[in-house]
Amino acid sequence: MVVGKGSVDNDELLFAEESAEERCDHFCDHGRKWKILIVDDEEDVHSTTRLVLDDVTFEGGQLEFISAYTGDEALQIMREQSDIAVILLDVVMETTHAGLDVARIIREEMKNKMVRIILRTGQPGQAPERKVIIEYDINDYKHKGELTAQRLFTSVLSALRSYRDILVIDQNRKGLKYIIEASGSLFQQQSISRLAQGVLTQVISLLGLRDSVYMEGSGMAVSSSDSENMRIIASTGRYAECHDIVENCQEISDDTKKKFDKICCIGHGRFIGDDYVGYLPTRQYGSHLLYVEGCGVKHSEQDEDLLRIYSDNVGVAFDNIYLNQEILDTQKEIVRMLGEVVENRSKETACHVVRVSEMTKILGAALALDSEYVDELYYASPMHDVGKIGIPDSILLKPGKLTPEEFEIVKTHTDIGYKILAASNRKLLKTAAIIAYQHHEYWNGSGYPRGLKAENIDIAGRITCITDVFDALCSRRTYKEPWDVDKALEFIKKNREIMFDPALVDVFFEKLEFVLAIQEKYKD
Repeated sequence: MVVGKGSVDNDELLFAEESAEERCDHFCDHGRKWKILIVDDEEDVHSTTRLVLDDVTFEGGQLEFISAYTGDEALQIMREQSDIAVILLDVVMETTHAGLDVARIIREEMKNKMVRIILRTGQPGQAPERKVIIEYDINDYKHKGELTAQRLFTSVLSALRSYRDILVIDQNRKGLKYIIEASGSLFQQQSISRLAQGVLTQVISLLGLRDSVYMEGSGMAVSSSDSENMRIIASTGRYAECHDIVENCQEISDDTKKKFDKICCIGHGRFIGDDYVGYLPTRQYGSHLLYVEGCGVKHSEQDEDLLRIYSDNVGVAFDNIYLNQEILDTQKEIVRMLGEVVENRSKETACHVVRVSEMTKILGAALALDSEYVDELYYASPMHDVGKIGIPDSILLKPGKLTPEEFEIVKTHTDIGYKILAASNRKLLKTAAIIAYQHHEYWNGSGYPRGLKAENIDIAGRITCITDVFDALCSRRTYKEPWDVDKALEFIKKNREIMFDPALVDVFFEKLEFVLAIQEKYKD
């Protein structure tokens, strides 16, 4: 999809020419603080360290100093605050090896591999440098006597750079894992709108992977095969009330639409200011755009790369759903057409199968059946009499009352319909097969073809039984005139627990207003 004409603008060219360091500065969070934990039993060491580093900033963020005077106090702080960047750690405190114990517990028990540990000692003999470097996972070793202001500054800045880089690596690792897991769950979505809503939710989560909390996210997913008619398929936040085409949503500003145009020209998603616009190409129906506003913090180039990977996977997911939906729609259309063919052959109006289908959906939803199963009932129930295709015209079209022998032949339409439909491995047609086979089974076991009783009759058969009988009573047939609605309703009541599931009869009357509305809407 191309939404807008022209080439990439000058801002894009400038962005492409930025160095890695400039991009890092472009995306860094200038409001954060870098926590430095000073662990030493001498008060002067704390005050001197603060004095030397007081005016130091790193990537626009101030240093925040936290003091601990014993190893136990340091460990308590580490347990409470997981975002300590650097520890300036004395060796000899309450014991001659207290600092080494702290380093070991942090790495081995707390499993904190990210914090940078600079070991400082005034008694080198208590902790020989070579031995400590080999046996303990520390990042620097300094004698207090040689640790001048400049060397302290250099050591801390070097440690902060390492901590920053480890954060980026860890974030990307978590982000990639999250994306893989999220992509897998999205492939299970069964509709375009559900998938789009899921994508919005996942992207909002992905954008909140940093230390800051993602406080607010308003977004939408739009699809289009041309630049003039972009359709909204999902939305959240202040866009939640947006429906249909983008032009109809008053919340979408001209500036936002320009961002859409820009991303379509670039051909991939990226951050624009505080907003993220994703580009999700599909093979079947143009491309999709994903818009999340107010991301709150700046994000790195690595974040964009991860979101691009995610978008590619989502594009494949959309393609799969479009393809599956097309196959399913074809099945549903064929099923409905076959049902109408059978009804027309028997000189009965095709509106009968439409009404039965609509009533079945109402009862299925009222019973709180799974929504996907309710859809199956809706599309499968028109096939309930497909077996009549095997009944001779002389019997099927007979204007008068059937003989007992003729009625036995008519009853075989349940077996015929089942055999026709049960050969398919398609879920929808298997449900249709059950309905064709069981829609004349009665609650007390007096029905046919198998004399099933009560809950041994599949719920699909029980629902179609009551909707088929009611609509047939109210419809004109070659052998009868239509019954008055009140007379038909009285028949349903009298046959509660005889022909019909009593719970279904209750639900039928609870939803009677909607049932009658269907009869009015789809008149013969």
